[in-house]
Amino acid sequence: MKSRKLWAALVAAGIIGSSGFMAYQFSYAGMPAHVEMNHKAVPLFNNPPAAAMQTAAVGGPNFSTIVKEFGSTVVHINVRGETKATSGADISQIPPQLRNSPFFQFFQQFQNQQPHQVPTEGLGSGFIISSDGLILTNAHVVKDAKSVTVTLTDHRTYKAKVLGYDTKTDIAVVKIPATNLPTVRVGNPATLQAGDWVLAIGSPYGFYNTVTAGIVSAKSRSLPDDDMVPFIQTDVAVNPGNSGGPLFDTKGEVVGINSQIFTQTGAFEGLSFAIPINVAEAVAKQIIQNGHVEHAKLGIAVQTVSQQLANSFGLQTPRGALVADVSKGSPAAKAGIKAGDIILSVNGEPVNDSADLPMMIGLMQPGQPVKLGVWSDHHESTVTARLGSFSNNMVLADASTSEGGHGLGLQVRPLKPTEEQQADVRHGLLVENVSGPAAQAGVQSGDILLAVDGKPVDNVEQVRSILKSSGKTVALLIQRGNNRIFVPVEMG
Repeated sequence: MKSRKLWAALVAAGIIGSSGFMAYQFSYAGMPAHVEMNHKAVPLFNNPPAAAMQTAAVGGPNFSTIVKEFGSTVVHINVRGETKATSGADISQIPPQLRNSPFFQFFQQFQNQQPHQVPTEGLGSGFIISSDGLILTNAHVVKDAKSVTVTLTDHRTYKAKVLGYDTKTDIAVVKIPATNLPTVRVGNPATLQAGDWVLAIGSPYGFYNTVTAGIVSAKSRSLPDDDMVPFIQTDVAVNPGNSGGPLFDTKGEVVGINSQIFTQTGAFEGLSFAIPINVAEAVAKQIIQNGHVEHAKLGIAVQTVSQQLANSFGLQTPRGALVADVSKGSPAAKAGIKAGDIILSVNGEPVNDSADLPMMIGLMQPGQPVKLGVWSDHHESTVTARLGSFSNNMVLADASTSEGGHGLGLQVRPLKPTEEQQADVRHGLLVENVSGPAAQAGVQSGDILLAVDGKPVDNVEQVRSILKSSGKTVALLIQRGNNRIFVPVEMG
């Protein structure tokens, strides 16, 4: 069975040639580009009166009123760019027995041709957020574009300027030289519930102002490589060209930006994902004011708290984000947070899962003080950290778990000075052999055991002492290469 992949709903950063659309695998890559700013900031998201929602006598809601009132706020985006290509022949694929033929000599003359630039074209959608021409879309629609053209529903066409984009949240703002434009109304994604009707308008495959509808399938979805966005999952039909288009609720208010689909074919298969509009609004304001976006960081690696890990740390229910590693000199380190702590809340808002924490922190501002509810040494306390500027220091880690078993099944020895230096650790035990529950839990020979139940270990006696007072589950802090992770082991 082929592996499933997340595909962006537009191929803006890919190639659309004479053969049609080519799927573009979505990924986030680093910080946003700084774009020259010549535009004065204006109020965002002008809200005209709400559209009346009609309900059909039979079946689902009637969205025609929303489409009639707000369809003109949705725009079609055409992007042109360039990509490197070469027309040289790949003679490595020619069998050796045929390389003495005249055909091989003919193809060989093309082998060393230099790569050259090939024009590319992409299609996407967007929607007007300010009457003077500000338009919101996806970053992957306009990223690296040489030119961006916006077409309105009345067929007026404008050359657009990219004010900036943020690849971390996939948000971009462009501006066209127009005034008195219709604008969308902005809703509150927090009021959405699974099962609510929603509506998408966009340009799938270049078909302008196509309307599709469905329901909210789930909220706060965390997707691979997208740990800052709590995506809205829907079953609204979204296809290449829909990227950057609005997702409306039944009141005619925009609650999200259609961004990704989950598919094996590159086309819609029932799983679509939209960026909540409140996330987009916060990012757009930074782009308009500064031309770029900054995200905050704590400087930690976190992992999910399973029931076994919760038991080992004395937590009644599995919740929060378990700190697996703390970067030296990071805001978290300065606040006294250490590996083995569990972050339960941020400014009073509960952290229900480890995926919640990167979203909550990443959308804050660097330098902002934040109060963290922390479970440490079997009791909860509150610490204050001053957030730093984002880097790839907050990651999600997964751990395998084991069921049953007796003892740890570890053979360990103290680290030699050279091993400590190579691993950049000050303490720990080298795992020389592993079996039983520890092996089932994923511990491997060559791992470094740094702590047991959050307590640092330097010798075997310390491990034995901690195990005497531990429960049925112990949490081993393991370092493998440059990565650290807590592994829960069932003692039986």
